Amino acid sequence: MKRSLYHWPLDPGSREVRLALAEKRLTFTPLMLDLPADTEKLSQLNPSGRPPVLIEQQPGSKCTICESRAILEYLEETRPAVPLLPKSHEQRAEVRRLMSWFSDKFQSEVLGFLLFERLEKPLLGLGSPDAAAMREGKRYLLWHLAVMEELTQSRNWLAGEDFSLADISAAAALSCLDYFGDVPFEQFVSVKSWYVRIKSRPSFRPLLADHFPGIAPAPDYANLDF
Repeated sequence: MKRSLYHWPLDPGSREVRLALAEKRLTFTPLMLDLPADTEKLSQLNPSGRPPVLIEQQPGSKCTICESRAILEYLEETRPAVPLLPKSHEQRAEVRRLMSWFSDKFQSEVLGFLLFERLEKPLLGLGSPDAAAMREGKRYLLWHLAVMEELTQSRNWLAGEDFSLADISAAAALSCLDYFGDVPFEQFVSVKSWYVRIKSRPSFRPLLADHFPGIAPAPDYANLDF
């Protein structure tokens, strides 16, 4: 089996899939997209033009799965030996609720401001970051972290007792901001403790080695004792 993942290093969905593949101990070749230069290539792989794209090939067959949620569900169904969803239906529902929280609400209220202004806007040639938009994103970030603080104070992991796709989704989103040093972990003790545990997992090491072209990570980004 040959497995390739087309990804963008500071895309939360791409990070979700990289973490899930590593947690399931599946070998793959990471193929980093250079966006926006590779926009046409990405559109050929996925008509929506969104990363990531996973391709599995073996003699006589090729399977292409596009975008993080579909890939994560595919991996859970086809590689169940290392489960990332709990056994009970209620617990699975909670994991999926939190996954949607980070892919939708966190994306629109936090990453849609902070990551867009810091990274995507300059790459697209749309000018300098807007200070008012940055303030709005940071205000929403504090609220989201407060919600996470309540969850991590009462649970072993974000969705319950076991490490799950909910933790992967949350860590993938926060790590994009942590690359820039934008997460005030010192104000949220339980969230920080949870994130330290995730940063210490072997699956996270490749993410900590990421260096986005032209933008150096924050000093504590790869530090496990921050």
